Amino acid sequence: MTSTKVALVTGAGQGIGRGIALKLASDGFDVAVADLAFQQEKGDAVVSEIEARGRKAFFVAADVSKKQDIEAAVATTVDTLGGFDVIVNNAGIAQVKPVLEITEDELDKIFRINVNSVVFGIQAAAASFIERGVKGRIVSAASIASIKGFPILGAYSASKFAVRGLTQVAAQELAGHGITVNAYAPGIVGTGMWELIDAELSKINGKPLGQNLKENVDSIALGRIETPEDVAGVVSFFAGPNSEYVTGQVLLVDGGILYN
Repeated sequence: MTSTKVALVTGAGQGIGRGIALKLASDGFDVAVADLAFQQEKGDAVVSEIEARGRKAFFVAADVSKKQDIEAAVATTVDTLGGFDVIVNNAGIAQVKPVLEITEDELDKIFRINVNSVVFGIQAAAASFIERGVKGRIVSAASIASIKGFPILGAYSASKFAVRGLTQVAAQELAGHGITVNAYAPGIVGTGMWELIDAELSKINGKPLGQNLKENVDSIALGRIETPEDVAGVVSFFAGPNSEYVTGQVLLVDGGILYN
């Protein structure tokens, strides 16, 4: 067994997930880069970036809405990297639609990807940690929408409130094993997800493309849009030695939008 810490990051082929994977590599972790199979080219590029930092990495294809895929990703991480200490349940999707227009299929889809995946990630990681006697870390993606519901983001807000609840419950249930469970709550991050939100909001309220994003960014106290690196710093804290006595928390990292 290696003494190097090992992390598995879902949705790590791009955006926030990529930023988290690279930050953890810089912190000294070897990293399993998990994403959908069709994202392998992007995932392999992240693997190369991690290796350039002197750490080991590999790409593992996983549909996080499927329990068996997450279990297989965890098992493959242990086999390939010789350990497993941190899971980052980062993968997720947004959905922009008024509550009265959300379809059954849309609701099912966002909960499968944003909520079920967190349950499966907690289960698979905890089983591996307990089996190997590891006081591991479970870190999941919440959102400012886990603290406050936002209009036109009803299903998304509901899914992130669920992540917040799961984080609190799992933290209490797993504390006896020395496993901590926390979540990070980003605000307006300059990734493809917010490009989608801006485009969909534009269809709904008629504002020009980019206007909704600009208005939201203008409301941030620190005066700039958030980067994946901003989010990764909080995940680094949760994954590292300085958060040993922190569990069950959802930490806002939004530049000053909400105050909790």
